Amino acid sequence: MQEAIAITEQPVSVSVPVGYSFTLRCRAEGRTPLQYQWFCQQQSVCRQIPGATKQDLPITAQQTQLYTCRINDLYRNAVFSDWVKVEVHQCVARGLPPRLWRGEPVIVLNPTEQRVEVGKPLQLQCAAMGVPAPSYQWYRNGNLLEQQKKKKLWITHAKVSDSGTYLCCASNSHGEHWTNAVDVHIGETLPSAEHLQLRWLVFPLATGKIALLVGNNHYQHHPNLMAPVTDVFELSLLLEQLGFQVVSLLDLNKAEMVTAVSRFLQLLEKGVYAVFYYAGHGYEHLGRNYMVPVDAPQPYAPENCISVQRILQKMQQQQTALNLILLDTCRKWYNPECALSQVQPLEPWGNTIYGYATSEDAEAYELQDGEFSSGIFMKYLKKHILQEKKVTHMLEDVLEDIGRDPLVTGKQVMEIKHTLKEARSLTDPICPLGAAAEHWGRSHEPLSKIVSFPCGAQVELCFHRLFSNMMYVCAKLQPPPAHVTDAHLLLCRPTETVDVAVLKESCPDHVESLLASVYKREELDCVFQLCGLQKIQTDVVLQLDLHYTQLSTKQRTCESLRTTLQKSLLGQFFSQSNCSQPNCLRTPARAGSVCLRDGSMLGMDPKGQASLRTGSGHSLPSSDPSNSSTEPEENDESDLNGLCSALLQAGPGQDYP
Repeated sequence: MQEAIAITEQPVSVSVPVGYSFTLRCRAEGRTPLQYQWFCQQQSVCRQIPGATKQDLPITAQQTQLYTCRINDLYRNAVFSDWVKVEVHQCVARGLPPRLWRGEPVIVLNPTEQRVEVGKPLQLQCAAMGVPAPSYQWYRNGNLLEQQKKKKLWITHAKVSDSGTYLCCASNSHGEHWTNAVDVHIGETLPSAEHLQLRWLVFPLATGKIALLVGNNHYQHHPNLMAPVTDVFELSLLLEQLGFQVVSLLDLNKAEMVTAVSRFLQLLEKGVYAVFYYAGHGYEHLGRNYMVPVDAPQPYAPENCISVQRILQKMQQQQTALNLILLDTCRKWYNPECALSQVQPLEPWGNTIYGYATSEDAEAYELQDGEFSSGIFMKYLKKHILQEKKVTHMLEDVLEDIGRDPLVTGKQVMEIKHTLKEARSLTDPICPLGAAAEHWGRSHEPLSKIVSFPCGAQVELCFHRLFSNMMYVCAKLQPPPAHVTDAHLLLCRPTETVDVAVLKESCPDHVESLLASVYKREELDCVFQLCGLQKIQTDVVLQLDLHYTQLSTKQRTCESLRTTLQKSLLGQFFSQSNCSQPNCLRTPARAGSVCLRDGSMLGMDPKGQASLRTGSGHSLPSSDPSNSSTEPEENDESDLNGLCSALLQAGPGQDYP
């Protein structure tokens, strides 16, 4: 028999900040017209809400209360809806919820680290906003805890086996969000701080260590940067000290960035420690970070950039033991009015760390000091990265140092996000080295060789690959024969040679300084720079010219030799030829100043006060989010696999889709 009144849509609980406006809904069907009346309960007192006689109940959240709706028909039949809770958060962080919030879970309270004696109660607590109100699920060491499905995790009598790393997932129909991971220590006697690392019965090991570093300096349509070249170089040396196989690349366009990332992902496997570092222009939109290739047009747009979150998702799919993403780029927000971009949630594997050089909607600064340029983030990262401690603790040391730097006080604050559940360090040993990793890195540098001129003079050619796609050919004239005097050596490219790469007879000042740091500049007679090696499709021919005076005749003579460099082995990572040639020359930095990653500069005025200015010295206008006519639209980027497939199908000279 059909019920007199059937509720077809129940109201749902919500968890919102104070002052947030929303609507509770209730729908029912009956054999006669229906009447609705809403009730609320607070502190065990239930009362009828005056005037609340419609299907929808608009509410502006003020305090936590319970609500229900009574539905009557003309025959005095009545039913009540489910009781629902409107949870109101009185204190939430600035900027929460996001401006275009659609009700997806937003964490407002993270659990904290706990140290508990055996037999004592253990309590962890978190909280999230959401419409509908989120459900909760706790995990320990990545394993689901079947009985822990509330905001508060409660264990009456803690055991040693309850030790581990905990985190909680808050989810509703709009998505899910994870709390920070925290360590819980259970023991008869609480461990001292200096012995905490000994709690791990099995020390973490890496099956391999692989790193991809990308620094974009010279842009076609955006202001050039100074620091990425130095930052990538210095980080590559430090990671190699830690046992990483490193590929470091400069000035990549969109197609080249996609291909490099694809090759990087293919080499990741179970147990590998993976590091991805990017320095260059970038921006953030609704929680997604975008890297700007050197050929990206104005204004920034997702279809012309690379999504960091998609790279991280692909890294996780390889079952790596550690994924470390380091973003040394600005995170200014663009076009806050456009639609929310869809990002798939990360798996709860507890192996991911984000190290942002700056906080949301803020810039990252460069330090200009004489011949060297360095990002503020890298200045302190290189100070701590070799420390034998958990990666997150190492990054916290970096964060604290940046916070104490007076040049960026109030302008740049590092941000760390992670789900790392184990005490993994970049210094952890490798056992064994993955075979795939052996083909990644800088192990294919050409060997030095001696070439001889007809007059008997000899020249030693050395090759220094400061970056994976930039090489320096260094020539050193050996002691000449007795009949040769006043010898002078030139290294050049024959004029008839096809221009397959960017070739320079001199280095930019700051790059030359890097070269001098690994090779004594005074021992070299000439240096030739090859950059953009990923664009090389044929062998490279170089010409050596020896100008000298014959001792017997006093005549000036010139002899020439040609030497061929085989196509760079790095070319295997790139399948598309690109004829564009980024200019390798750099404008000398202004000494004693700090630059934004977007080309602006922070310097010191004559009185020693810091000032924010652009490269031309003009004051920067205040940013107004409403002025979005020149800012990018949010069109969700195609899947990375699709981009890679399109790239591999494109032949030389074709435009990238």
